[in-house]
Amino acid sequence: MIKFGRYFGFMRQTNWFITIAIGLLMVIGVFFIYSACYSSDEPAIRFLYMKQITWIAVGLLCYSFFAVYDYRKIGRLSWWVYGGVLFLLVLVLIIGTKVYGARRWLDFGVRFQPSELAKIVTLIVLSRVLSRPGVRLSELRTILLILPIVVVPFILVLAEPDLGTAMILVPVTFIMMFVAGMPLRYLFSFIGVGAAAVLLILSAMFLPALLHMSPDSQERIMHYSGLRAHQRDRIMTFFFPDKDPLGAGWNKTQSEIAVGSGGKWGKGFRQGTQNILGFLPKSVAHTDFIYSVIAEEKGFFGSFSILFLFGTIITAGMQAAVMARDRLGRLLAVAMTSMLFCHVFINIAMTVGLMPITGVPLPLLSYGGTFMVVTMSALGIVQSVYIRGRHASSSL
Repeated sequence: MIKFGRYFGFMRQTNWFITIAIGLLMVIGVFFIYSACYSSDEPAIRFLYMKQITWIAVGLLCYSFFAVYDYRKIGRLSWWVYGGVLFLLVLVLIIGTKVYGARRWLDFGVRFQPSELAKIVTLIVLSRVLSRPGVRLSELRTILLILPIVVVPFILVLAEPDLGTAMILVPVTFIMMFVAGMPLRYLFSFIGVGAAAVLLILSAMFLPALLHMSPDSQERIMHYSGLRAHQRDRIMTFFFPDKDPLGAGWNKTQSEIAVGSGGKWGKGFRQGTQNILGFLPKSVAHTDFIYSVIAEEKGFFGSFSILFLFGTIITAGMQAAVMARDRLGRLLAVAMTSMLFCHVFINIAMTVGLMPITGVPLPLLSYGGTFMVVTMSALGIVQSVYIRGRHASSSL
């Protein structure tokens, strides 16, 4: 029998700064999804803000559930859920709905994205493994047994292809291993391997042209980089923004213009010309480039307000990690908060031209059902850690 009194007691100890910041960001998101879509000629896009409200309702239910649910029980079930998610990742490669050349969605009446589920479930499993008593991160054998937990879903997500979602796992895993106490020599080794991989990819992309190889030879060597054509175009555009301004560089250029033209106070709600006139494509304005819409219409003040609210959530998430009653709680809070931070950092960096376009959405603001539910579930887990950490402290 559910002990409602006990759960309501936990809820009284919740961190309301997180909840209020989440609520404000979701409300802002609905308004600016409406602003990004209201001038579209397609009814399906024009009314996406209504669907977002539905997903917010589902997300709030997930947030509340995970906040009152003991995070230690989540850890016990994690391996079963992890196996199910791997099955879905394989299934999406076989029968997934193909959109813009990528198989990322399963459609069983409701379309959802298994790769988003894979992120949070993988991090939960990794937290459980790293928090086991007696785990020896100083032994290379232990590390080699742990890495496949992340590598397998990483490869499956990358095969869809969904480079942006897959890459989120890399820095978050690194942060978790640092917090778990992995020796610095191994962490620096991973950094070295990653840097070498990036260097090889960039060499395969740029060296053949610098050596004046034939176009066929350049294309053949570029193929060995492992990147798809559109991914190579995005990287090329990042380094050479004027190379294809009307093609691969269009979104990047228009996003920068939208952010820069907002000034201090913006052009006003629904008055963003980059959005209204279609320079910022309607297909991405409400998802990956929602920050550009906000920056153009509300300027520096609006942009700073968004960053302040995200900063509040991230700070509270780190506080939950510090207050955690055990190692599992600390790692879960760090994992979920780091995942949010990476999404925010990468999305905003790409919209202002500091990183290549990767298709990473902005949490709580970008349109997306699966992403909203996963983000709210992750934040609910952070609340669960905070509540039980505070409850344990008050019981002493």
